[in-house]
Amino acid sequence: TMSCCNKFRFVILSVGFLCLFSVCANYMIINFTFICMTGDSGDVVGAENGTFRQRYDYTPVEKSYIHYGVAAGSIIGTFPFNIAYVKWGAKYPFLASGVISALSTALTPLAAQTGMIPFVIVRFLQGLAFAADFACLGMLTVRWAPLAETGIFLGFLTSFTPLANTVSNAVSGLFCTTLGWRWAFYFHAAFTLLVFTLWLIFYSDDPQTHGCVKEKELEWIQKDKTEGHINRDPFIPYKAICTNRTILVVWFNALTELVAIVSLLTYAPIYLKKVLGLSIESTAFWTALGSGLHLPVKLVMAFLSDYVKAISEVKKMVFFNTLAVGLVGVFMGMIPLMPSVPLALTFFVLTYAMAGANSSGFYKCGTLHSRQYAHFVLATIQFTKCTALFIGPGLYALLMRSDDDKRGWMWLFMINAAATITANFLFYPVVTDQPADFTKTELTESKTVNENSSPQSKSSTQTTEIE
Repeated sequence: TMSCCNKFRFVILSVGFLCLFSVCANYMIINFTFICMTGDSGDVVGAENGTFRQRYDYTPVEKSYIHYGVAAGSIIGTFPFNIAYVKWGAKYPFLASGVISALSTALTPLAAQTGMIPFVIVRFLQGLAFAADFACLGMLTVRWAPLAETGIFLGFLTSFTPLANTVSNAVSGLFCTTLGWRWAFYFHAAFTLLVFTLWLIFYSDDPQTHGCVKEKELEWIQKDKTEGHINRDPFIPYKAICTNRTILVVWFNALTELVAIVSLLTYAPIYLKKVLGLSIESTAFWTALGSGLHLPVKLVMAFLSDYVKAISEVKKMVFFNTLAVGLVGVFMGMIPLMPSVPLALTFFVLTYAMAGANSSGFYKCGTLHSRQYAHFVLATIQFTKCTALFIGPGLYALLMRSDDDKRGWMWLFMINAAATITANFLFYPVVTDQPADFTKTELTESKTVNENSSPQSKSSTQTTEIE
């Protein structure tokens, strides 16, 4: 058993998580503050017909534009950030994204007061910064996670989205009822600068050169990894990855699940308030509870995924993906069909909770199959999330005549349910824990296989030699 001094990787994991969390929370604040902004009766503007309206009483189409700003920034930023990480590592590119996120968040209240165009511009900058998150998540996992702890790392790091939603809703609700909604943005910006200062101090891309990593911990981090996995190689076989059937199905599962969850994260406060008739306080509670349960579920599932040895890795990934994608679709489809508010809230919470198994399903499959190129595979999942940020608001704008349009909400939930259930069934025939052919280089002859991975594991497994 490793001593405490041989667990510095968890310091890196924690700091990285806080940074991922803060950048995500910054663009999510608006989901709850929309409600508070509408109630800002002291800020009115003249309308074209000579009447007055509340400045922040946005239409569904205007809200879609505001969300599109984040989606556009994320799409534009995803692959440049991935290229920057491959060339320079994650430390300084991710630091730059944190600074951009903090500044754009601090400027959001002023931009919203100035007009729609400045508002969309700062939202674009928040999306640009958010584009750095998934490539960074992949880099952290590739560089710092032992193969035997892949599930734990993925489970912890991928939990930043629901936790960001929980905390940003709670903090925004607190400021809305005390100092005012603008202070929610100022607080988040200050927190972002703080955690990225920790990132600058502690993070390094190379465990083998980090002064806080002892030899025993380095052996554990590098155990069963190939030389190509351990050493940073700027070459990425893009074509082979993008035409791999398993990776394509992983990306499709990610897309459908992310569209479903993004739709809930983005519009849950509106649905609970306008359709189910909850108060602002109850809306804050239920959105926080639903996304808050996501984290413990995710961590428990990740622990089981890594440490249950009696079941094969493939069977475990099938089981967890069925929870995270298949059951998410079933539960989401049940929400608008429930005859009472308590039942609807029950399935609402279950949808969030079951999504917590995703890191042990398609995420882990994509990571184990792509090995040293997992940062690109996970960065592309970020790209699917950017697409989800377009699809979710697009469906909302297309289907909703108003925020309380029950028929529109029914279609929104059912479309997401059908897509996720389909993706889950496609996952079954392609799931694997084996490294893909494109991961094998001339240096892989000495590769050892993770003893969990399959019955083909070699009994003569040796730890990678430390230079």
